[in-house]
Amino acid sequence: REMDCSNRRTRHMKKKLTEDKIVDIVVYILLTIVGIITVYPFYYTIICSLNDGMDLMKGGVYLFPRKFTLANYQLFLSDAEWTHAFSVSVAKTIIGTLLCVAFTSMFSYALSRKNLMFKNVYRFLVVFTMYFSGGLIPYYILLKELHLLNTFFVYIIPGMINGFFVMTGINFFSSIPESILESARMDGASELRVLSKIVLPVSKPFLATLALFSAVGQWNSWLDSAYYVRDNNLRTLSYKMMTTINQTLATTANTDAAGQMSQANTATTFTVQATAMVVSMLPIMCVYPFLQKYFVQGMMIGAVKE
Repeated sequence: REMDCSNRRTRHMKKKLTEDKIVDIVVYILLTIVGIITVYPFYYTIICSLNDGMDLMKGGVYLFPRKFTLANYQLFLSDAEWTHAFSVSVAKTIIGTLLCVAFTSMFSYALSRKNLMFKNVYRFLVVFTMYFSGGLIPYYILLKELHLLNTFFVYIIPGMINGFFVMTGINFFSSIPESILESARMDGASELRVLSKIVLPVSKPFLATLALFSAVGQWNSWLDSAYYVRDNNLRTLSYKMMTTINQTLATTANTDAAGQMSQANTATTFTVQATAMVVSMLPIMCVYPFLQKYFVQGMMIGAVKE
């Protein structure tokens, strides 16, 4: 009888292991398909940027560059408009991210303190602005009255505080034990010193998540450049890339870039667009691996309540 039970148990374990293997195989196949669908558009863009433009027009390029060339990148880097737009985007992203992290963390920390007067009113105002806005025209008029239109600061000042980031920061800072902060205050530390020496060092997951989201938003944003800026010297890379993508070869015949493309006779509008896409993706792809550890932790902020 014991042998029969043991045999049944063994058969059950083998059946369970077989079912687990089948499920694992199905899951891996699905993940592989999803991964290919997700990664291939980026990979294809890189291939197009490294392939001869005239050769690419013949079609048939799917996995590897058929006629490898760096002419597209040389044309991109030799165009002063592209390089200037790239430098504007870099400055906008770095300055905007630093100020957003600094002001949002300070504002969130202040609203997370239990002894703050009228904190419920402040929180209500933050939540209200998350769900309701005055619209594009009132916002444009506000920027005009603040003399921010057609200036570099129109990229920076409006994004220094974000309602969603503030609420996330309030939730995170509230989880820090009050006893630690009280002990620092008893030792004579000011609120600014408590924030800089105690709170921020233990808030790396939140700060990294905030920095990554803010940097991606600043880098990819092009509507602010389209609506609030008229000076071509303030145009960003994302705006120029969007306008170039929407242009045809006929409409760009009178531009300097199109003239360079016709002279090069190897690059086309599409390959230059692909090159711009690759260049615009590289900074975020280089930054993300360094923030991934904190980013994964930061995404769990507020997910579990004890």
